[in-house]
Amino acid sequence: MSNRRDFIKKTSIGALGTIVSSSASSTNFNKENKNSMSSTPIVISTWKHGFAANEKAYKLIKKGSNSIDAVEAGVMITEADPKCTSVGLGGWPDRDGNVTLDACIMDHTGNCGSVSFLQNIKHPISVARQVMDNTPHVMLSGEGALQFALKNGFHKEDLLTEKARLKWQEWLKDSKYKPIINVENHDTIGLLAIDQKGNISGACTTSGLAWKMHGRVGDSPIIGAGMFVDNEIGGCCATGVGEAVMKTLGSFLIVELMRQGASPQEACEEGIARIVKNQNYNDMQIGYLAINKKGDHGAYAVHTGFDYALYQNGVNKMIDAVSFVK
Repeated sequence: MSNRRDFIKKTSIGALGTIVSSSASSTNFNKENKNSMSSTPIVISTWKHGFAANEKAYKLIKKGSNSIDAVEAGVMITEADPKCTSVGLGGWPDRDGNVTLDACIMDHTGNCGSVSFLQNIKHPISVARQVMDNTPHVMLSGEGALQFALKNGFHKEDLLTEKARLKWQEWLKDSKYKPIINVENHDTIGLLAIDQKGNISGACTTSGLAWKMHGRVGDSPIIGAGMFVDNEIGGCCATGVGEAVMKTLGSFLIVELMRQGASPQEACEEGIARIVKNQNYNDMQIGYLAINKKGDHGAYAVHTGFDYALYQNGVNKMIDAVSFVK
């Protein structure tokens, strides 16, 4: 049986390598990694709201917590922050005035859970964790996800803050739907971490595109799109317009590129290349973060303005990512 597994693994990797070498449009996988630090533990997350999330996650890891507990606790900080208008409490609503939430979580063993179109629960990441730990499923959605949350001790609350309600009412005057680059109407928090045992986990949570159609689900709860982890290789998370990420399964793609020898930076650049090659990217932002097993990281976006928080070697700092459009 082990020989059969080895054969399947080798032939699958070989096939992917052929695909990569024939279709990659921006990467030769032989450049020196610009972001090489080769140090763990590491916590990395998207946007400025990731800074506080990093602080929580890194503190837990330094105290001996595993990466899955750290990533959950980290993004919960952002979910509970009413000043963050794209995640959890205070998130901009859909065009009907409903705050709907998506989230996913994945541990170093490949276990994962997610929720989509969840309403009235402040911490969708923790509901996703419960789906992972206590059900045979990966994703629960809508009313079913809410019922599951309530049965597992979560409590309903109104997530539409006064600030968000007034913003929605202002939007209703013209009702024009158009994502704005780097404005917090679509800025997910994705967070990746490697703990002191070298195990990788990831979490991703969002209130999605502001003023979206009721029922719209983005990439954030989809394993392999908004976030993906392989403990042998590394992890990736995405932010921005989820439709573009879903069409390329961006996070899975980037981890597989790292499996083929790409650095995290090279893999993120190729992930963006796959988007800009076939999609109209002028009015949309997508950003990727990736880490490998050693603690190297990469970051790349379609447009300028994507920043991320990196906690490594005892220092938590904000960094501006490089981009395809200069």
